[in-house]
Amino acid sequence: MAREAAFEAHHRRYEDWFERHKAAYVSELLALRSFLPREGDGVEIGVGSGRFAGPLGVRVGLDPSPAMLGYAARRGIEVVEGVAEDLPFASDRFDYALLVTTICFLDSPEAMVAEACRVLRPGGRLVIGFIDRESPLGQVYATHQQESVFYRDATFYSADEVAGFLEGGGFRVDAWGQTLVHSLVSTREIEPLRPGHGDCAFVVVSAINGG
Repeated sequence: MAREAAFEAHHRRYEDWFERHKAAYVSELLALRSFLPREGDGVEIGVGSGRFAGPLGVRVGLDPSPAMLGYAARRGIEVVEGVAEDLPFASDRFDYALLVTTICFLDSPEAMVAEACRVLRPGGRLVIGFIDRESPLGQVYATHQQESVFYRDATFYSADEVAGFLEGGGFRVDAWGQTLVHSLVSTREIEPLRPGHGDCAFVVVSAINGG
């Protein structure tokens, strides 16, 4: 995750996003909660400021940005500085791993998947929330990404591409969900989780290690 400079420099702006777009944030949070195990030892890879790991009960969070980790630590998360492609954890350490809008900032999604496979126990679950490039709103994000200090260096992926990363790295995809069919400006109410992918901007995929 070599593209953390924008988050380090603009961490207050990042935090403000969640306050300005509460309905979208809660929609994403609830979508992710539907896929995470209720028990077990988990890690969020690319934890950022802990806006997801904290309320979802993910105990450990990894991120390359010290500024972001400061927020996460204040939210009660055990923070570790590092990158997704070279996780500083022992093999078979966790029961599940979570990534939220992180895959688009990675230097190598394939390396991340390989590392997640290594640190997860056999049968462990990897849950990824991401902006679907092929969705209507995903297309808007991609078109205007140069206008965003955070997304201008991002690489957006389709659901099929993310599935390919997972299956190529030894995971078995077992569930899909999606939310946020409207633009951020017009999202005033919490949106429900819908099955599948392709209609909404925010997609969640769940995969089992060793499938």
